[in-house]
Amino acid sequence: MDRGWLLCEPNVSEGRDTGRMDRFAAAVAATAGVELVHRSADPDHHRMVLAYLGPAGAVVEASIALASEVYEALDLRRHRGAHPRIGALDVVPFVRGPGCPETTALDASHAFGQWSASQGVPVFFYERSAASPLRASLPRIRAGQFEGLREKLALPEWRPDLGPPAPHPSAGAVVTGVRAPLVRFNVNLDTRDPGPARRIAATIRASGGGLPHVRALGISLERRRLTQVSVNLTRYAITSLSTVHDRIAAGANAEGVALAGSEFIGPVPASALRGLDPRRLDADLDPDQILEFSSTGTGASE
Repeated sequence: MDRGWLLCEPNVSEGRDTGRMDRFAAAVAATAGVELVHRSADPDHHRMVLAYLGPAGAVVEASIALASEVYEALDLRRHRGAHPRIGALDVVPFVRGPGCPETTALDASHAFGQWSASQGVPVFFYERSAASPLRASLPRIRAGQFEGLREKLALPEWRPDLGPPAPHPSAGAVVTGVRAPLVRFNVNLDTRDPGPARRIAATIRASGGGLPHVRALGISLERRRLTQVSVNLTRYAITSLSTVHDRIAAGANAEGVALAGSEFIGPVPASALRGLDPRRLDADLDPDQILEFSSTGTGASE
């Protein structure tokens, strides 16, 4: 199970309590053989993203250590944030690095799912780990969010892949699977009015007839007195970062709103940046965020 390296990029439903977030990151960093390469959080999204890599077995151990801390500390019944979620540990994606066979990554997602189910948390396998096309899409699994999860799990077509047929009272459910690398890219707008961000997101996302392989949300950042077009770019070889940024900039100009900087969340595939100067996007990008990945086919969304 330990050929090549595997990346895990879990989303945790906590973006405000620094002590808790330090505790979660420490659980990962303490796992032998695992390198924590990225950590970010936003209080308006109320979400934390971690990224760590290593041999597959060690990455599974780190994911279990993280989940143990999260399930003990968080209660979704008290959670409200701008980012969609169904779980305290919402999604645990595994991404193949060079030298890691897909079977190894699939085994890792299944091992983590089996452990989560043993803790009484319903499990959905998505993307390349999905048992059916209905389960492949993360937005489809998240529809209704934690608040609608009990009713959703009662439907025969949404019975969990593993675990109980009802949400864990505080942890909800978890989604895990193997997906291709993606680019998470946010562009901030210098306005507190959420209307422009929501309208721009609606015009660029693929589901609305916009740019292929783009998912986008318009989000309020009340603490920063800004709004944001939050983008997942799932096939950056077809729709480039430059294209996405230019469309958002044009939409902002049409709305009479200035841009207020951009940000990358999590590791960024090196191939998505070739020929592009990140400074053109007015975005901070740590060199440690740039990684080379194996080719894994279609993209995914967080």
